[in-house]
Amino acid sequence: MKWSDFFTSSVGKKLIMSLSGLFLVAFLVVHVGLNACIWAMDGGLMFNKAAHFMGQNVVPRVLEIGLFAFFLLHIIQGLALEFQNRAKRKKGYQVKMGSKGSAWYKKSMGLLGTLILLFLIMHIAHFWVPSRITGLEEYTDNGILYHDLFGRMRDVFTDNIPVVILYVLGCISLAWHLLHGFQSAFRTLGLSNHKYIRLINATGVGFSIIVPLAFAMMPVSFYLGWV
Repeated sequence: MKWSDFFTSSVGKKLIMSLSGLFLVAFLVVHVGLNACIWAMDGGLMFNKAAHFMGQNVVPRVLEIGLFAFFLLHIIQGLALEFQNRAKRKKGYQVKMGSKGSAWYKKSMGLLGTLILLFLIMHIAHFWVPSRITGLEEYTDNGILYHDLFGRMRDVFTDNIPVVILYVLGCISLAWHLLHGFQSAFRTLGLSNHKYIRLINATGVGFSIIVPLAFAMMPVSFYLGWV
């Protein structure tokens, strides 16, 4: 079998989905850790310094290109698998499974992924475009010029309940998506066995709750004036 045939096969697509998904999980860990600096209660100084480091350092900038590539690859392969699965299910089950079947979020990964994509487009428009293209307000601290990304977050979320609600809904979609995707990635790669399955499942559930909850609390914190 040619390599091209393998990566266009069902197994190859699932492998790419797993590897790209785990890369995006690693990104979420870094992203939530950096964004958590908004709660330092220093007027956004620590957060802006962290964002400045990520923006000026060569390694994060290179990884940013890889991040967009993995996002695109993950989305394309996810849609391909969704269409492929739908094509195989031309006929429904003769006996309805009801609650005995797979959990709804496991059967709705395409829908959840689409909602996350729409959320991602909104997030890029609010923060990445101003930060990288149109420009943000700047200030100088100890001779270093910083973009006021903290101020941008305050402008986007303060007194803007529709945007806050959309972000929270996006984080809820992310939580359900991760709840299945995290564990599925390890199973596809053959890294889950009877010895470690409970640990992987527990880690996946914890990650799927804690990380999206932390992201959701960020717009809520700005809206409620907690930061």
